[in-house]
Amino acid sequence: MSNPTQLRRAVASSFLGSVIEYYDFLLYATASALVFGKVFFSDLSPLAATVASLGTFATGYLARPLGGVIFGHFGDRLGRKRMLVLTMTLMGVASTLIGVLPTYEQIGTLAPVALVLLRVAQGVAVGGEWGGAVLMSAEHATGRRGLWASFTNAGAPFGMLLSTAALNGSAAMMDEQAFLSWGWRIPFLLSIVLLAIGLFVRARVEETPVFASEASSSPAPRPAPLLDVLRHHPRALLLGIGVGLSPFVLQGTLTTFLVSYGVQAGFARQQVLNALTLSSGLAVLGIVGWSALSDRVGRRPIVLAGAVAAAAYAFAIFPLAGSGSVGLLTLALVLGQSIIHPMTYGPLAALYAELFATRSRYTGASLGYQIAGLGAGLAPLLFAQIQASTGGGGTGLISAVIAGFCLLTVVCTAALRETSRTDLGPAADHSSVSR
Repeated sequence: MSNPTQLRRAVASSFLGSVIEYYDFLLYATASALVFGKVFFSDLSPLAATVASLGTFATGYLARPLGGVIFGHFGDRLGRKRMLVLTMTLMGVASTLIGVLPTYEQIGTLAPVALVLLRVAQGVAVGGEWGGAVLMSAEHATGRRGLWASFTNAGAPFGMLLSTAALNGSAAMMDEQAFLSWGWRIPFLLSIVLLAIGLFVRARVEETPVFASEASSSPAPRPAPLLDVLRHHPRALLLGIGVGLSPFVLQGTLTTFLVSYGVQAGFARQQVLNALTLSSGLAVLGIVGWSALSDRVGRRPIVLAGAVAAAAYAFAIFPLAGSGSVGLLTLALVLGQSIIHPMTYGPLAALYAELFATRSRYTGASLGYQIAGLGAGLAPLLFAQIQASTGGGGTGLISAVIAGFCLLTVVCTAALRETSRTDLGPAADHSSVSR
């Protein structure tokens, strides 16, 4: 198995790669709630522009399963490391191009079309990144797999922290007109710097010993990884998707929809972004902490407790966010994003890796995670339309939808046996869906 130096490099590379990918991906999320409706959909009414902007945001999530299948296929055939270099490069280039994209006033309908295409490229990149990054840590680890794999998931809120801080800092340095004119582009253009740093770190990590062992022991042609997942692990895939849906629905609610909701409720944009920045920073600790605990008590108890807590919390989000109090808005985001959400989200990294065999693990883990990830992209769009159809209300219905997805997570988690003691080696039996 891996030596300690390579494990440290793998974990650092996975964390940094995830930070960069999600900086770019979630920067778009915040910008779609605050900027893009005015810049790329200026011919629509404010509410319609918000819905259209969140729609382009959702296309990135729709493209993520495609990225998981494409990069998962080659990652299971050629190795984890090669695909991670490609995914990082694709994301960095797409985000930089968004930063120089002309507005609707400059080139008309070509602007939103180009925006959607670049968002699709972002989705494909992040769809391929996550599975490989998780496996680089999980397959290098000889123990405490939940802890080490969780650094990939911890990169998401840290990326949100950086992207929100970058957008926040740009907005604070200029007036509204300058920010909408050119200031919002600065955080996107910084992507090229992050890309250079990330590629340097990633180049120093070796291929995982688990994959290397599998490749050397099975030189004969193997079935396509996607077919292997669908034939031999269909129940694991479906249950994994069910487990992951509520964490993603809650993530989309807290990091995207609640930003737009808070501004509509009368909070200054700066106040909402400050609360989001604080909760994102604390979420890193929550994800790592709950995941480390899952190594000791198991994945299932942590995820089950988190899903029950999230279902109850769903009915407190909007009363707190709509109270008019900055303190209560901040409490809503910190409680949700830093404490409750990490209970279900943190252990997912190791859990998905433990559900599939080495020969198709990249594909299976990526596909399960990214299909579940549709919840984060589609939930804000669905909730915005519920809000629009009810004249700005409908928060009770939105809370009930969130709670319903939490119930689905409870049912699917209960159907999985505990996976935290699973051996990731090639010869291991990965029939993890039986009780």
